[in-house]
Amino acid sequence: MEAALKAIAEPRRREILRLVRDAEMTAGQIASHFEVSRPAISQHLRVLKEADLVFERREGTRRIYRARPEGLAELREFLEGFWDEQLAALKTAAEKEEGRGTRAGRTNRRRHP
Repeated sequence: MEAALKAIAEPRRREILRLVRDAEMTAGQIASHFEVSRPAISQHLRVLKEADLVFERREGTRRIYRARPEGLAELREFLEGFWDEQLAALKTAAEKEEGRGTRAGRTNRRRHP
């Protein structure tokens, strides 16, 4: 998981993942979307591949890349865990606040018959 988090920390890698999420692309096609060298894109692809976020298929001398759904699902599940924890904390805080408001309302009604 650590490798995947480090991989997506770089904005170009996140953009590469978006590009190959729904379709296969060659390294050259991916590189055409960026103003960096093709070797730089190859390095980014290597990092994404090592993090199990993309897979590579060879077709002759070409390398074709596509997002690896399993790797993305694992990453999503991990990140959603943080969201779930925050929602649970928010719910608890809201319920506490609601309880205070209800008690305060009862107190106010007693004072003002």
